[in-house]
Amino acid sequence: MSAEEPPRLRLGSTAPNFKAETTQGPIDFHEFIGDNWVVLFSHPEDYTPVCTTELGAFAKLEPEFTKRGVKLIGLSANTVESHGGWISDINEVTGSNLTFPIIGDKERKVAFTYDMLDHQDVTNVDAKGIAFTIRSVFIIDPKKTIRLILSYPASTGRNSAEVLRVIDSLQTGDKYRVTTPIDWIPGQDVIVAPPVKTEDAVKIWPEIKIVKPYLRFTPLALEKTSAGGFQQ
Repeated sequence: MSAEEPPRLRLGSTAPNFKAETTQGPIDFHEFIGDNWVVLFSHPEDYTPVCTTELGAFAKLEPEFTKRGVKLIGLSANTVESHGGWISDINEVTGSNLTFPIIGDKERKVAFTYDMLDHQDVTNVDAKGIAFTIRSVFIIDPKKTIRLILSYPASTGRNSAEVLRVIDSLQTGDKYRVTTPIDWIPGQDVIVAPPVKTEDAVKIWPEIKIVKPYLRFTPLALEKTSAGGFQQ
């Protein structure tokens, strides 16, 4: 990897540490994570329309993330001082009360570290106006492991409820050794993870439904999922 290329982050990679200024003061990212899950999500620039709606939506859902032991932290390629005025706009426009920190990344150092850039270059905000460069989502677990990476085009707003759904899937799966099928929502049937042998699975999950040897469903009540409030 050359000096000009960002690191290659994959699912299972350790989330790179960094120090940065935020709207709530300086942070060391790994210290910020602590024993929590974290959703790190980035924005091209302050006072951009799609991102304004997104931050308001995440702010409204923050209590649900908090119940699951999840911290939210945003990033935008402007200064912390600029973020302050933008947060006022976000709260006014969306009726939210944004309290989670937003990283100031005017020089796009964190964005580069997390490969939150498009195929252009790290300077294209200043050179070409509004930057369609950094609209990424990372879900990071308490071991500092990256569990999800999403990248969105600048034209398409993210789905905050989907990010919360993935948190429920990951946390519930970690606890019970299950996976979740397409469009799963907490309370619906889950899939017994392939490494669990069927002879063991039937003891753990008496209501197991074996569709194929590799596809085995079992009910899992809402209250047993992280959406139902089990402790992490």
